[in-house]
Amino acid sequence: MKKYHIKIYQKTDFQQWNDFVSAAKNATFLFHRDFMEYHHDKFEDFSLLIYDDKKQIQAVLPANRVGHTLFSHQGLTYGGLVFTTNLRLNHVIEMTIELLKFLFENAISCLNYKVLPSIYTQFPADEMEYLMFILKAKLIRRDALSVVSIANKIAFSKDRKQGVSRGFRNNLLIKEESNFDAFWNEILVPNLSTKHLTKPVHSLEEITYLKTKFPNNIRQFNVYFNSKIVAGSTIFDMPYVAHSQYISANEHKNSLGSLDFLHHYLITEVFNDKIYFDFGISNENQGKNINEGLNYWKESFGARCIIQNFYEIETVNYQLLEAIFI
Repeated sequence: MKKYHIKIYQKTDFQQWNDFVSAAKNATFLFHRDFMEYHHDKFEDFSLLIYDDKKQIQAVLPANRVGHTLFSHQGLTYGGLVFTTNLRLNHVIEMTIELLKFLFENAISCLNYKVLPSIYTQFPADEMEYLMFILKAKLIRRDALSVVSIANKIAFSKDRKQGVSRGFRNNLLIKEESNFDAFWNEILVPNLSTKHLTKPVHSLEEITYLKTKFPNNIRQFNVYFNSKIVAGSTIFDMPYVAHSQYISANEHKNSLGSLDFLHHYLITEVFNDKIYFDFGISNENQGKNINEGLNYWKESFGARCIIQNFYEIETVNYQLLEAIFI
């Protein structure tokens, strides 16, 4: 069996980590340390690097620790082990044994594992989904993402087409903006506060800071009616996927057709060279419920379901992998 060495991330590993992530088969810019560390004060980072016997990085795990549990990072939408392209299934099994054994020996009894949805991988990368079965991992949550396949688009519904037409009749104007002030202060924050008694995951200061670090990946599109902002969407732009991180509009969104107009433009023009447009989830209550109206609206653009799984793994179960090969 090939021997792997596990190391806890240190600040001196910053460049090495980022260089690895930039070439990995199942990574996005969210795994860059500049993104992970914008909220470093909220989490006890316990990210791991996995080296082979030649001292070459073969995988990393963005993670944070809470007591005896390790989370594949709670500050990220998705996570899990990030691999090099050349790793085969047997290599992943071997390193997972070493990883879980390392955690077990460091008094971490549970690994809470958040899977990266398949649409975000450059190459097939379901090795860990298979190992969840062998490890007797507990499925603790499953979310349903609404995803448009750009190359095989399903026609917009009649409702959405009518909304787009209203947008044209109302002479709505869409602008890509370099700052987030108007959308955050006039649309997003008031809406979330009034309707859901909550706040955006990112404060205005945080999203502005992240924009300086990832100017080509974090993009803001606003909709204007008579020079006044009425809607907007914050997009995380990945090589194969455009993801709507935030979508919001004022109370006139139906009469103006602002969100329909905006997303018709994003899907058919701005991001028509992507493989997928990801509206994200409409789930609540840890995946157990679906906001029916929101899900209907997304699927009216031709979006269909891709799942994201969340597991709990008992680290002592590394032993179950030791007898897998016959």
